[in-house]
Amino acid sequence: MNLTQQKNIILKSSREFLADAIFPDSGEKLPLIIFVHGYKGYKDWGAWELMGEKFANAGFYFVKFNFSHNGTTIDNPKEFADLEAFGKNNYSKELKDLEMVINRFKSQKEVNADEIILLGHSRGGGISIVKASENQSISKLITLASVSTLDRFPKNDAFENWKNDGVYFVENARTKQKMPHYFQFYKDFEMDKDRFDVEKACKKLTIPSLYIHGSNDESVPLNHSEDLHHWTKDSQLKIIDKANHTFGAKEPWEDDSLPKELDEAVKTCIDFLKKN
Repeated sequence: MNLTQQKNIILKSSREFLADAIFPDSGEKLPLIIFVHGYKGYKDWGAWELMGEKFANAGFYFVKFNFSHNGTTIDNPKEFADLEAFGKNNYSKELKDLEMVINRFKSQKEVNADEIILLGHSRGGGISIVKASENQSISKLITLASVSTLDRFPKNDAFENWKNDGVYFVENARTKQKMPHYFQFYKDFEMDKDRFDVEKACKKLTIPSLYIHGSNDESVPLNHSEDLHHWTKDSQLKIIDKANHTFGAKEPWEDDSLPKELDEAVKTCIDFLKKN
């Protein structure tokens, strides 16, 4: 099947950010999948490109994008070249960016606007759940290793230090960069706490939902997806045996095929979407 690929499309929210699209040249209106990356993630990380190709070959219009404040830039989409922007990120900005991506791509001539699927990884799963609960154009929801709460901030003394200092840093294990988190992130969360309540968002969902998690997730325990499944009326839970948080993928991913666990996750997604 011939695929059309569009790389590094520039979108503008409070700052410019990039999106990619890949889809089959079928001449038909295609279901749209929007992939939402997680914390310290970006659209070109690891095996996400291969994942997009697999969805496109299965008949989907697949979009992945960088959040406007994920720390990458237009010129450097694969590096955390703007740590100041990273520090100024918050959930309100991510939801605004995602809304913009939905509106931009659902109007493409190749897209069936009645079939819009959000696919969120990790923190992007939590963001996708909130967005699916408030945007009526979303028809299905899938998460990979999602968090069940967006209240993932320092606690106790660490929280007080953050509040007093105005910033705390997390080291990126891969790049060794000290990544800042300004206290505005928490203030934004507190101001709209009800909106960011993932449990409440799940209970509002009426669309078919699929929660996929690895049994060996070292970052987000399996019980997060179990809770999401429990809270969501029309939902399925799929546990991928021995899969870690990124389903076997890593950065950089130099193989030309998907890792076994991510391949199984994508097949599960495709089966779910074809049946629902």
